[in-house]
Amino acid sequence: MCGIAGFYQTSFDYTLHPQWSDRLAQMKDSLKRRGPNEQDTILYPHSGLAHTRLAIIDLQKGHQPMCKQRKESKHNCTIVYNGELYNMAELRRQLNQYSLVWETDSDTEVILNGYLACGPDFFRELNGIFAFAIYDSAADQLLLCRDRLGVKPLFYQQTAEEFLFGSEQKALFAGGIRPQLDNDSWNEVLGLGPARTPGHGVFAGMKEVLPGHYLTVKDRQIQDIPYWQLEAKPHTDSYQDTVQKVSALVIDSVERQMISDVPICTFLSGGLDSSLVSAICARKLAEQGQQLQTYSFDFADNDKNFQANSFQSSLDRPFVDIMVKHINSQHTYLECTNQKQADYLYKAVDARDLPCMADVESSMLYFCGQVAQQNRVALTGECADEIFGGYPWFHQPAALQRHHFPWSYQMDARTALLRDDVLAELRLEDYAQNAYNATIAATPRLDGESSLEARRREISYLNVVWFMATLLNRMDRTSMYSGLEARVPFADHRILEYVYNIPWEMKCRNGRTKSLLQETGRKLLPTDVLYRKKSPYPKTYDPAYEALLRHRLLDILSYPNSPLLDIVDPKKVRIFLDTPSDYGRPWFGQLMAGPQMIAYLLQINYWMTKYKL
Repeated sequence: MCGIAGFYQTSFDYTLHPQWSDRLAQMKDSLKRRGPNEQDTILYPHSGLAHTRLAIIDLQKGHQPMCKQRKESKHNCTIVYNGELYNMAELRRQLNQYSLVWETDSDTEVILNGYLACGPDFFRELNGIFAFAIYDSAADQLLLCRDRLGVKPLFYQQTAEEFLFGSEQKALFAGGIRPQLDNDSWNEVLGLGPARTPGHGVFAGMKEVLPGHYLTVKDRQIQDIPYWQLEAKPHTDSYQDTVQKVSALVIDSVERQMISDVPICTFLSGGLDSSLVSAICARKLAEQGQQLQTYSFDFADNDKNFQANSFQSSLDRPFVDIMVKHINSQHTYLECTNQKQADYLYKAVDARDLPCMADVESSMLYFCGQVAQQNRVALTGECADEIFGGYPWFHQPAALQRHHFPWSYQMDARTALLRDDVLAELRLEDYAQNAYNATIAATPRLDGESSLEARRREISYLNVVWFMATLLNRMDRTSMYSGLEARVPFADHRILEYVYNIPWEMKCRNGRTKSLLQETGRKLLPTDVLYRKKSPYPKTYDPAYEALLRHRLLDILSYPNSPLLDIVDPKKVRIFLDTPSDYGRPWFGQLMAGPQMIAYLLQINYWMTKYKL
């Protein structure tokens, strides 16, 4: 994985003054954590491209920016690319019919040669996670492209003078964009956060390339072109055929994503999803005489403080122990302390450029940093719940009947602490409801489905577009901040396309949640793990952690210049802090309302201070 950034305009010549190369270098340097192995830039009269590289494939020759000359002219096409292609070998064979020159074994060159041979139509052939920019000097045009599910980020902003882009918002700030907020920005942060409206960059004027889209930028004209869209189709396969196809797709995706010129590892929680990925990887490596490295995450003293509830019924450790023995992995148990988790709340904002998933994100950032000390590539179990229907809101009648985002429907948890004037100006509930309604209206659906099946399709689409996107953002930023590439085999578009159209009675056979994945794992996993009740990402239950957060928030309230006071009512916050936390009620997704809300406010205050908002 890597970081990319750059700028484009056609009104003047970037090469005539060193300030432009200096500015491009600053954009590159802002992304160095994403690519610690190599960094470089290239400057043309009308465009500049920057790249930071985390070397995974073709360690010696995969240098970027990568340039190739068109046969029919002296013009170059130049690419900067962040991602991995999982069908690189097939695409390379297909492209051989065009008598292309190959200089590397990298997937970067496959994309660039594919564009030279076929143009943007080639993007439909890509199976992978990617965000890339191509400057075509013959057309004097910039092109940006993002993978189908938005695994890799790509932000951009058009100013009066030029067009800027980058893997992270901080790259645009390094390029001269001033961080500013408008009412929509605050509605995103306070009404929807840590989720974001697709394509919204939160900061005023900033956007993100939509998943499955590419942009062409020529002069000052931007064209936004979808090359892929999820479609609703009739499902005609029998249950047995469906099981076989799902199993084949999952195993193929995992094995494809093991491609690497450096050793891989997996995150192993002892749940169905990560255990299935780990078992497939371990089996494949064992065939080659190798042992899989696995990592699990937990919090100090959680064995003493854990409180079972409707969202988390069991600790991970016993199930991790079972899996480690079952697949014979070389395992590392990682733990995070209260102090680390609280301190990393601010590092998480540095990584994401926004307030984010509170201590779930801060602890993940810490854990990824620990894993990155030994590995560059990790496979994870992310996205299975969104695609296969693993969350409670896929099953609860109340959630199906509630016409709001199912993971964030209690708006009072968000509005209760805000100043009355802020609430009056922002209209958070209307903003969130409009975002929800727009997604429901865009849901791919089939005529003739029952109202219940149609509703489940809506819930599925909401999860893919919103909740899964939030977790993918978390995974990208927390891993890449430490130079770790986290892959997501379940976020293979082939899996989503097929499973989205499977009737619910097959997805939840005889009332068994994610029964299709259980069938896939039947010969790979121990029974205790195969049928373990879903348990989300672990969180600390130590009351000392919440006390630490409360103390920090009270400190902020005591300073009259704290930026947080521009949006929250101190009296309301103090009443909230004096109220016992409800560890069973969610604030976002399956996060506990009390600790996560406090942590989110701490992040907002830090964010406002950092960017002078």
